[in-house]
Amino acid sequence: MSWIKDPAFTAQSPFGPQTLPYGVIDAGSGPMVAVRVGEHALPLRALDLGARLSPLVAGESLDDLLAAGAPLWSELRARLTELVGLPGTPTGADLLPLSAVRSLLPFRVGDYVDFYSSRHHAENVGRMFRPDGDPLLPNWTHLPVGYHGRAGTVVVSGTDVVRPHGQSRPPGADAPGFGPSKRLDIEAEVGFVCGGPVASRVSTSAAAEHLFGVVLLNDWSARDIQAWEYVPLGPFLGKSFLTSISAWITPLEAFSNARLPTPSAPHPLLDYLVEDQHWGLDLRIQVTWNGSLVAEPPFAEMSWSAAQQLAHMTVNGATVRPGDLFGSGTVSGADKRQRGSFLELSWGGKEPVTLADGTERTFLADGDTVVLTATAPGPGGSLVGLSEVAGTVVSGE
Repeated sequence: MSWIKDPAFTAQSPFGPQTLPYGVIDAGSGPMVAVRVGEHALPLRALDLGARLSPLVAGESLDDLLAAGAPLWSELRARLTELVGLPGTPTGADLLPLSAVRSLLPFRVGDYVDFYSSRHHAENVGRMFRPDGDPLLPNWTHLPVGYHGRAGTVVVSGTDVVRPHGQSRPPGADAPGFGPSKRLDIEAEVGFVCGGPVASRVSTSAAAEHLFGVVLLNDWSARDIQAWEYVPLGPFLGKSFLTSISAWITPLEAFSNARLPTPSAPHPLLDYLVEDQHWGLDLRIQVTWNGSLVAEPPFAEMSWSAAQQLAHMTVNGATVRPGDLFGSGTVSGADKRQRGSFLELSWGGKEPVTLADGTERTFLADGDTVVLTATAPGPGGSLVGLSEVAGTVVSGE
């Protein structure tokens, strides 16, 4: 019997002892590292974790822990699993309700890369943006397509989404105008938080040395700005204004029961993208729009895995460092109900989405709130949780 008396801290709930995600909270005395246990936070600074582990969680962020490397990540997780399972309360343990603390961005974000790895999403967008051409460009099945984003605009869940301004050219107009985006959208993604030693040319077999954990990620997108600016160099202002991530990072080790193969490629892959183990993840994502469940994107159908994405983004000699973050790209499935963006759900604004209160939407209105949640299969039939990522749109005027 665990000393933790939280009904949400059981193997039948997403944030039981099988999950133990890391975050940073402020209970009024400044930032401190904690793990989530059910609907509580357990600060780690005062726990007896031993001389090797205590310094890794004594600071005001997860930066030291990310830099420590995979062996110490495993050692700390094992120690915390032991402590939360004790029948008596460990010295220094102090559970704080999540409702009584403020969650902070848990690490200093280094480089941020966003990928484009759902075939269903890529084909849907291709059909809308290039109706007279092949929905997939020739490179898509040969490499994980991606672009560099803005690390400085990555924010923690709950941060308001200020409607961005930029240039756009309405259909039929001869020249662009300037103003707030009228086609503000989401992208339901999974984010991977990197750590371990600085390295380049990381092989798929070495991915676990550099992948600390997993978050949900919403890469908010201004589709009207994006459509006007993205040729020929790709996303820029339509994407760089805000990216939201979960406040709690679920360790990669928690997903050992969720691993599966990615869908087969239509041709042999180049050697550096070949995997010697399964790196796909069976994550079930839910998207709610003003409280209405509107989509359930299946991450298991992503064509490129995190290991392949990491291998590709470092194969040219670029480095991966502690605190680097990369997004999977929008997660979409074959069915309409599985589409991970409102661009797809409304098919470019032509098919409004009806919410539970009867209102109709194509893109986001001021005051709208979007929440992403997800779970994965855990040991013994349990569920492993990914903490929510939420944001509310506010006017940019």
